[in-house]
Amino acid sequence: MQAKRIIPCLDVDDGRVVKGVKFKGIQDAGDPAELARRYNEDGADELTFLDIGASYKSRATLLDVVRKVAAEVFIPLCVGGGIRVIDDMRDAMNAGADKVSVCTSALSRPELLREMANAYGSQCVVLSIDAKRVENASGLCWHAFSHGGRTDTGIDAIEWAVRAVKLGAGEILLNSIDADGTGGGYDLELTRRILNAVPVPVIASGGAGNLDQIAEVLLSTASSEMGAVAPNEAPGADAALVASLLHFGKTSIQEIKKHAEAKGVCVRW
Repeated sequence: MQAKRIIPCLDVDDGRVVKGVKFKGIQDAGDPAELARRYNEDGADELTFLDIGASYKSRATLLDVVRKVAAEVFIPLCVGGGIRVIDDMRDAMNAGADKVSVCTSALSRPELLREMANAYGSQCVVLSIDAKRVENASGLCWHAFSHGGRTDTGIDAIEWAVRAVKLGAGEILLNSIDADGTGGGYDLELTRRILNAVPVPVIASGGAGNLDQIAEVLLSTASSEMGAVAPNEAPGADAALVASLLHFGKTSIQEIKKHAEAKGVCVRW
């Protein structure tokens, strides 16, 4: 059984870690380098650094902050936000990233994913999908949003994930805008659909409010109450992204792993 990963997420804006609810109501959560050091020492499997202001503020990734974070960790580091061209990816990798995440730029120009995979390999290319539930003529679906969750592209999130993997994305970072920061749990239905649609690892993000919810998304993602989809199960997300619970001292990575293991999740120690 493949071990599941626990990944702290540093949403960074103007050099500080921040956190909000449904991508709004942003509040300060601490210094990126200090939090990175704490999570590295506490047993994080990876660390994700997302410069959430880079896309909608039309600026480059804060590479000096990336360097400070990279200096504190000895685990894989994924960097996203403001990556628009191959040179941006190269700069992030040179600053200490092991892989790079793209969202808005890939939606604007999907061919970027192929260019990134050709340059560094698919294992270094992470597609970040900011997905939100919307109503359409066919009923309920999810759209991929760009610019930090501000713009509805009208693109079906599941179809986008499938296309992105064919272009070269080696991993999917799935962010539920509806669940983000609410503490109500991950969007299991969305996660299940993505897991069933793509052959690459999927990281579930958005909504972790307690230890049971983290274990749940890693164990299995059974079809929910929506009813439109035949009841079946995906094997569970390959990793869980956690932010608020860790940033505000509600739990630790060690506690998350102990609880998940007790629930039957194979975790890394």
